[in-house]
Amino acid sequence: MLAQQALPKQAPSIGRYAETYLTELTGHILPFWLRHSKDEMHGGFFTCLDQVGKVYDTDKFMWLQGREVWTFSYLYKQLEARPEWLAMALHGADFMEKFGRDAEGNWYFSLTQDGRPLVQPYNIFSDCFATMAFAALDRAQPNDRYKKIAIETFENILRRRHNWKGIYSKAYPGTRPLKNFSLPMILCNLALELEHVIGARRVEALIPEVIHEVMEVFYQPDTGLILENVYEDGSFCDSFEGRLLNPGHAIEAMWFVMDLGVRTNNTSLIHKAKDIMLHMLKKGWDHEFGGIFYFLDAHGHPPQQLEWDQKLWWVHVEALVALAKGYKLTGDPECAVWFETLHQYTWNHFRDAEHGEWFGYLNRRGEVLLSLKGGKWKGCFHIPRSLYQISKTLSSL
Repeated sequence: MLAQQALPKQAPSIGRYAETYLTELTGHILPFWLRHSKDEMHGGFFTCLDQVGKVYDTDKFMWLQGREVWTFSYLYKQLEARPEWLAMALHGADFMEKFGRDAEGNWYFSLTQDGRPLVQPYNIFSDCFATMAFAALDRAQPNDRYKKIAIETFENILRRRHNWKGIYSKAYPGTRPLKNFSLPMILCNLALELEHVIGARRVEALIPEVIHEVMEVFYQPDTGLILENVYEDGSFCDSFEGRLLNPGHAIEAMWFVMDLGVRTNNTSLIHKAKDIMLHMLKKGWDHEFGGIFYFLDAHGHPPQQLEWDQKLWWVHVEALVALAKGYKLTGDPECAVWFETLHQYTWNHFRDAEHGEWFGYLNRRGEVLLSLKGGKWKGCFHIPRSLYQISKTLSSL
């Protein structure tokens, strides 16, 4: 078990993987979505794709529409100006712009294939990825209309962030007032994604606030853990929700914080984020079968989530990003050791060499649980973003 092994005096040479990740991105992942995801009849994207890319459900989930628009816009600007990537982004954005919002500007959760609302805008993450999408598209092809959508959506997120479920919340008011880690975590990333549309001054005012939330409110220094839910004053709640750990969320958030540390030239913040990331990785690692657990209970009690021991694609690729950045920014050899181990597990279990793209859901033993390549929760986002981030980071070592 790696966590119990003595670390080598010299870290493994993980920089050699840079080209491997880039080739996988441009040669296998993006072509899969370009071939199978585009709805030529009604616009937007299909995300419910089986192992070979065949559409098995035509509902359209707005947060996945936004994620795919962001992916192709971002890579067009940051990696290579391929016309087919920009065309894909514009295709999805057109559908979102026509059908995605209610009268108050909130983004629906899901629509029918032809754009009729199915599920109300109960989930603010549709808004988060819509604002990311249109901000990235504005970078790729500047347009005042895209800027306006990005800014209006971002302002709506800030208005709703302290009660973002609103009338759709199931919680009885006042009995157990908890706040969730997801939105502060995403704001760490959004702050930098939107800088060119909201301005550096606005970002610099937001950064200390989101860092405080993540690193002082949800992070518990006595245990070294990041909790998914805390009381509104940041204190611990001894309940299913209060004890909940999502190692993948915490690890992903730490590479966002490392990026903020680079942005603010804060070396101590980078090192703290790296240390928390490694601690959460060790906490979440399955020493019997390998891989990272989906959910855990902070006190070791049985989690309420029945899927707690599954191994999910996004958890593992985001952890690889965090390890690559941690190694590059701090030189800690433990990051490289873990990267090597996690790379082998991830590529051996999630990658589909025959049909392209990666599986999303494994059981605890690492066997494919669902053969789908996309659905209601998995789309064109975590894998391409992570492959790009890892390749870029490793190539600069």
